[in-house]
Amino acid sequence: MERFGVKTAPSRNRSKTALYVTPQDRVTEFGSELHEDGGKLFCTSCNVVLNHVRKSAINDHLKSKTHTKRKAEFEEQNVRKKQRTLTASLQCNSAAQTEKTSVIQDFVKMCLEANIPLEKADHPSVRAFLSRYVKNGSSIPKSEQLRKAYLPDGYDNENQLINTEDR
Repeated sequence: MERFGVKTAPSRNRSKTALYVTPQDRVTEFGSELHEDGGKLFCTSCNVVLNHVRKSAINDHLKSKTHTKRKAEFEEQNVRKKQRTLTASLQCNSAAQTEKTSVIQDFVKMCLEANIPLEKADHPSVRAFLSRYVKNGSSIPKSEQLRKAYLPDGYDNENQLINTEDR
């Protein structure tokens, strides 16, 4: 057909989606309006997930009344909070979490070395003292959890110390 100069009509079933565009590509294209996390594209001021494949969907969202209203509120707050995916949040191991476990392990070790029963940690006055004067002291669990989760760690650590001293 092309030999005779007749062109076929374009197919109407053709999709207009960009197949090889990643959320990171859209972030570089639109700047600070959007951010990417876990393979998803988020609007920074609205905290909603956007379809990164269709540029028109992103443009429509950025022109919407709700986006302009939320953007104005977002800029007033001066706090830059970005929404993250659940998997990214669970993978994050903050300093507070590691400090919490070290406080609990040190508390169990102190109780073991001073021959203080772990049940004493359940007493209301001990709880009040820990929460008032010890940083992360209110995060120390009840005695049953201390025995199940943290006592084996302390026991294993002490056994390793004893074994290394004997050599």
